[in-house]
Amino acid sequence: MSSNIQIADIFEEIADLLELKGDNPFKIRAYRKVAANMLSMSDDINKYVKEDTLTKLPGVGKDLADKIKEILTTGTLKSYEKLKKSIPKGLLDIMLIQGIGPKTTKLLYDELKINSIAKLKKCAQQHKLCKLPHLKEKTEQNILKGIELLEKISGQMLLSEAIVSAEAVIAYLKKEKYIEKISVAGSTRRMKETIRDIDILIASKNPKKASEAFINMPQVKRVLSHGETKSSIITKQDTQIDMRIVKPDSFGAALVYFTGSKTHNIHLRQLAIKKKLKINEYGVFSGIKKIAGKTEEEVYKTVGLESIEPELREDAGEIEAAKNNKLPELVSLDDIKGDVHVHSKWSDGVHSIEEIARACRQIGYKYVAITDHSQSLKIAGGLSEKELAKKNKEIDNLNKKFKDFKILKGVEVDIKQDGTLDYPDTILKDLDVVIIAIHTGFKQSKEIITKKILKAMDNKYAHILAHPTGRLLATRQAYGLDMQAILKHAKETNTAIEINGNPQRLDLDDINSRTASEMGIKLALTTDTHRLEQLSYMRYAVSVAHRGWLTKKDILNTHSVPELLKGL
Repeated sequence: MSSNIQIADIFEEIADLLELKGDNPFKIRAYRKVAANMLSMSDDINKYVKEDTLTKLPGVGKDLADKIKEILTTGTLKSYEKLKKSIPKGLLDIMLIQGIGPKTTKLLYDELKINSIAKLKKCAQQHKLCKLPHLKEKTEQNILKGIELLEKISGQMLLSEAIVSAEAVIAYLKKEKYIEKISVAGSTRRMKETIRDIDILIASKNPKKASEAFINMPQVKRVLSHGETKSSIITKQDTQIDMRIVKPDSFGAALVYFTGSKTHNIHLRQLAIKKKLKINEYGVFSGIKKIAGKTEEEVYKTVGLESIEPELREDAGEIEAAKNNKLPELVSLDDIKGDVHVHSKWSDGVHSIEEIARACRQIGYKYVAITDHSQSLKIAGGLSEKELAKKNKEIDNLNKKFKDFKILKGVEVDIKQDGTLDYPDTILKDLDVVIIAIHTGFKQSKEIITKKILKAMDNKYAHILAHPTGRLLATRQAYGLDMQAILKHAKETNTAIEINGNPQRLDLDDINSRTASEMGIKLALTTDTHRLEQLSYMRYAVSVAHRGWLTKKDILNTHSVPELLKGL
């Protein structure tokens, strides 16, 4: 997490807590303003600390400057921790529910003494909420849906959060001389979209020392269990990490065992039994003789299989494909030639088009499509037709600067309620990349939402359907959608479907992505970038593509500019 985001998160939560207490609205607004400014800054806040120029930033006086320094030095604020303790914990939990902010939480507490999710659920089921001021029966129903979603994902984290935690642990432990090999395992290695806890596998000839190094890491908050071959900790971010230690000659077998899904591993063991072999986390055995285990490749080979990529190990046909040498050659991060869904400061992005182009060029891309929002989406700074024309002129001028890189003119155009698009065809026909998307009306019926997307795809200038289900993992459920009808029409209209790499979206998901590729529908791997660091989200789009069995030929933006434009 960047320093800017860390400060913004703390200041935003302080504002929520102060609002819960009914504190001074000007004070609350000040925290929210600085939080918003932190997220929109292109520079790292540490630069202003070093230059001692924090108070020159908008809304930052001496008091907030001191608080920023304290967060950067200690990771938190004493006043923030004290404020959290002054609020019943149950109220903070209630604010995790989609659609419930500080004002509603305060109203529930003041009027009905609701101080826990359990009590809130009971009151909603008894229809007590809709009797309160400004709360309707529909709001009550939405609160129950929000509770259901929260219960469903309770104790889980986004894949990106798990990856960051796992990589920090691995980077720290790699320095230990007692650790010969180390890898993430489990559902994190399979790149599932949400993770309950993280599995780390270690190969060591001195398991006692390796285990002690693990439980004594600086990020450890609490040790749940400790042994020479197995330990569990809770980190300071409240993430559970389980560690296993095996001998180096068993590392491959253990990695197979602790990576695959339960059904994948059962299928493997059944294959081994047919060959009169035994397979477990220590190796592959013929009787008492160990015949494999050092590497994953040799473990799979002994049971007659090609080595299977970690993301495929879900018992979804990969074992049969490996047996017949028909595993797909999965698309790689290196295959991606450019990002086709990026927002600039022309709408709700943070950076200029030139800054984005230079960052993409540095990654090794050959092009980037700047796809700012269309005019109806005022909340995201949607561009009027005149503003879009000015942006396109800027792109023309910038393209004269780059000889080996192309900036594509694009837009993320809103699908309106009647299924028409937010710009006329006279505007759309001159753009390189037209992404269509829904940003409002999420609670409409399945039939209405499906119908307007189908109509939008009929537009001959519509190239890519963005984040098709509208879900935000752990925050917002997907809206009702007839996905089969959408995919069928995408094929008929030659509309590509986006796999959005934002860790909160990962939309299209792996299952529908695989179905789309089997139907011959092209997909686009994108980041939906609003800040330069989000360009790294491409790794998560690729992970969905892996889980969906996608190859280079399935993906639009593995092609050069002429091939891409021809494909669109």
